[in-house]
Amino acid sequence: MAKSNLFIYENISKGLIAAADEMFISWGRTSQSTIIYEVLDYACGITDPEANLIAQADGVTGFLGAITYSVKSTIDKFGLENIAEGDIILTNDPYTGSGTHLCDVSAVMPIYYQGEIIAFCCNKGHWNEIGGKNLGSWSTDATEIYQEGLQFPIVKVYQAGQLNEAVRDMIAANCRTPRMTLGDLYAQTASLKVAAKRVIELFDKYGVKTVQETIAYMLEKGKEHALNQLKKLTKGTFTAEGLLDLNSNGVGEVPVKATVTIKEDEFIIDLSGTGGQVNQPINCSIYGTHAAARVVFGALVDPDAQINEGFYAPLTLKVPEGTVVSCTRPYPVSCDWEPIAKTVDVVMKAVAPVIAEKSAAGHFLSIVGTILAGQHDQSGEPFVLCEPQAGGWGGTYYKDGESGMVAILDGETYNIPVEIAEMRYPIIVEQYRLNLEAGSGKHRGGFGCIRDYRLLNSQAALTTLATNHTYPTWGFAGGKDGGTNRVDLYYSNGEYRPGGTWSNELLQKGDLVRFITGGGGGYGNPLERDPELVLNDYLDGYLTVEQSAQEYGVVIDPAKKSYDTEKTAQLRNKR
Repeated sequence: MAKSNLFIYENISKGLIAAADEMFISWGRTSQSTIIYEVLDYACGITDPEANLIAQADGVTGFLGAITYSVKSTIDKFGLENIAEGDIILTNDPYTGSGTHLCDVSAVMPIYYQGEIIAFCCNKGHWNEIGGKNLGSWSTDATEIYQEGLQFPIVKVYQAGQLNEAVRDMIAANCRTPRMTLGDLYAQTASLKVAAKRVIELFDKYGVKTVQETIAYMLEKGKEHALNQLKKLTKGTFTAEGLLDLNSNGVGEVPVKATVTIKEDEFIIDLSGTGGQVNQPINCSIYGTHAAARVVFGALVDPDAQINEGFYAPLTLKVPEGTVVSCTRPYPVSCDWEPIAKTVDVVMKAVAPVIAEKSAAGHFLSIVGTILAGQHDQSGEPFVLCEPQAGGWGGTYYKDGESGMVAILDGETYNIPVEIAEMRYPIIVEQYRLNLEAGSGKHRGGFGCIRDYRLLNSQAALTTLATNHTYPTWGFAGGKDGGTNRVDLYYSNGEYRPGGTWSNELLQKGDLVRFITGGGGGYGNPLERDPELVLNDYLDGYLTVEQSAQEYGVVIDPAKKSYDTEKTAQLRNKR
């Protein structure tokens, strides 16, 4: 291919990504909810007319993996011939393509050029309130989907550019915070128009034929790149299993099992043997599991690749119907991010021994999804604090694990900054620090976090869950296991209740919630850790003298702020 053509193709390719990026920024800057403009719990992408992903912005990885299916479900329902210019379609139906729980709403809009659909723009994000039995909508004790909020069965909220007032009124009537929810809807749909404008500008500048040739070329090169990277991986079949330990509604632990087969031209994830769907909201639909498969495939094959549908071509997912990762209506899905994340984790664990340089030890994994909601004493209005918590990632072949980051499924999200949390909600953040319980190793696990919320309101309800509550994050290649996740309650009357899952738990003024996220597992033999790194951890306050000697065989002299080379060698040789 001529260099001049490659230059044009590169400009178009980057222009499509820039359009997705601008959609992302536009939505974040115009939303009314902290879950969007602070947490960034959303994602944006662009597909071709056949729903093939061609560009995406950084965002929630689990949402990015589902964008293809949101667009495809829209096409499947209406057909291209029945999707008009100016239409915007909403879907949050987990069983037909949206892929996650009801709070995560996808908006899909066709991009028309010269009377034809040339692409779709799609975004997906968390609405803080969408009805259901609890304020904040998702819950840890739902038994069926109908308790979890308003369902959009792939409906047009705009028709030929005009707002469908019946849909708007239905949203307003079913949400406890209609002004905020509708404000987020308007921000979300307006950002689609920004992306569409940028895509049309590319067609204006380069012409239909050139842009369409570029898209075909991008998809072809994406597949070619994935296949080339796949050839570098160890071939074979590998298995691992993990347990979902939500323990709600009288349902105990549920196994998630992955068998991964790596071939020259195919990466197969088979989840046969995973536990069946359950009457607790820790199920996810097949589309959520497709998203998980895409997340872990990208991480293992090439995390730096320019992602598109072609890149995912070698990926095959096999899941029998009716499991906890392929549930059917009306099984509840409020906390579906946990089985989606667990799927990523067990796939990673299965292949870690043979793809060591691209793998990491286990990380805290759970989103530790949090809702603190109630009626504000001063304003009289409902409030919903909703966010993930950050924790520790596992050590890797190259370096220590990261500290204080959200779990892999949540991608580019954050928790609410202390200043914003205290300004917007009736709480004080009394503590926010690292949890130093991480797995030791040649490269140690990253540290989790401890975050305290003291309630200033007369009352509020807490809903949260922390899987990996029973079992620590797994160490690898001789590294030690990390920590566990907890959510503990300290009542103003002196009562203390440790836990992991809370369902609409009533709190009174002065009560405190403590979120504790685990540290990551260690990678490699701790006795092989560079003594300088051990010393640095001691000087930073992460280790005591005793821990340095016990865990790493490094003898530190506190007075000299250094380690004793000879005594360290002797201690390590004894082991």
